[in-house]
Amino acid sequence: MPHDHHDHLSPSGHPYREDDDTPLSYWQTMEIAVRELLVEKGITTPADIAAQIETMDARSPANGAQVVARAWTDPAFRAELLADASAATRDMGFDIGPLNLIALENTADVHNVVVCTLCSCYPRNLLGLPPDWYKSRAYRSRTVREPRAVLAEFGVTLPDTTTVRVHDSTADMRYIVIPARPEGTENLSEHELAALVTRDSMIGTGLAKLP
Repeated sequence: MPHDHHDHLSPSGHPYREDDDTPLSYWQTMEIAVRELLVEKGITTPADIAAQIETMDARSPANGAQVVARAWTDPAFRAELLADASAATRDMGFDIGPLNLIALENTADVHNVVVCTLCSCYPRNLLGLPPDWYKSRAYRSRTVREPRAVLAEFGVTLPDTTTVRVHDSTADMRYIVIPARPEGTENLSEHELAALVTRDSMIGTGLAKLP
């Protein structure tokens, strides 16, 4: 029975909160139906599905940071990455699936920033889940129109002489930005360099951290 618990405490002593349950969307209902059908036909099992979800959840920007650090320290790998990022990251042991991945290198003259104007296409296999702001309508629309203003809101102010290039991800093509290597990192190991690479720097809305 519905009750108004607005000013009351639950038996545990905490304030009541309203349920946030909402009806399933069309796509959520479709996913459940397809998943149950695949299990019923023996194509997969609940354990296989759970294992795949755990694998996907384990993906994080740390994977991409390893790629960037390798590019900073290995000229041959850097050349391979810029020529074919999909193959280069697979050679490092990362399963990026069928993605056509393109690496964009930031320099003193060019700063790259990535957006998906239609939805939220993102190299999840390498960077994990996209941040909420990446999926927002404001970011998706404003980054194309006024990239310097958006970057400034992220704390990235670039010289007027630096060209800002905006790259629009699609279902078939994803990007990873290779941020400029910070000065004073010549003696750092690849592992130490990876710790300087942030998620935002691989999207282009941030810079690599200083040592």
